[in-house]
Amino acid sequence: MTTSGVSSPSQHAYASLLKDEQWRKVLAQEFTKPYWDKLEKFLESEEKARAKIFPPKQHVFRAFDSCAMEDVKVVIIGQDPYHDDGQAMGLCFSVPRGVKVPSSLHNIYKELKSDLNCKIPMHGDLDKWAKQGVFLLNVSLTVRAHQANSHSKKGWENFTDAAIREIAKNRKGLVFLLWGKNAQEKEKLISKQNNHLILKCPHPSGLSAHRGFFGSKHFSQCNKFIESNGGEPIDWQIEGPYRN
Repeated sequence: MTTSGVSSPSQHAYASLLKDEQWRKVLAQEFTKPYWDKLEKFLESEEKARAKIFPPKQHVFRAFDSCAMEDVKVVIIGQDPYHDDGQAMGLCFSVPRGVKVPSSLHNIYKELKSDLNCKIPMHGDLDKWAKQGVFLLNVSLTVRAHQANSHSKKGWENFTDAAIREIAKNRKGLVFLLWGKNAQEKEKLISKQNNHLILKCPHPSGLSAHRGFFGSKHFSQCNKFIESNGGEPIDWQIEGPYRN
């Protein structure tokens, strides 16, 4: 324990899972705060209770480890990981190949087809986006199996809020795609000084996509903004095989 009574980061099993050095440096202070100690203890208690936790431990910080802060061009904010077996892979909205494409992601694909004439793939692995600088961040980074939002309000929000705040402060000209009320609540964390583009619309879920997600043209707007700032646009086309 440190003199403040908070465990040091070296004693934190989950903190040690974040591998990207730049993110670790920027967020180092978070691992010393009381909320992090409580979060680690909660996750430890879940493990002791033999609860099944998603995503697999090695993928909890995949959004960070797949996309260094200096490489980020676009930020997409999800709520919490998928909670059914085999779905969560540490990137919001994304599922591994071989897993049925969830309805929200299928609606994202439909909007991409309408907006940029992208073909609709038969899988939901969005790793290609992460590698191009799309930061696919869930607000809560873990969940108990089959219990949506079961790890919300346990401390993850403090950590991911800090990540959003730091990236908005340290980078210029990013695109933030805020889909749905929960994501739009994060707008207050985004620095207004750094020429960011904030695009908002309803969530792509089956319940709300027809209220304005379809037809929002966020993907083409995003690329136009990146190009206007001299950047390389995102190739949103996910690899096949494709649906007819």
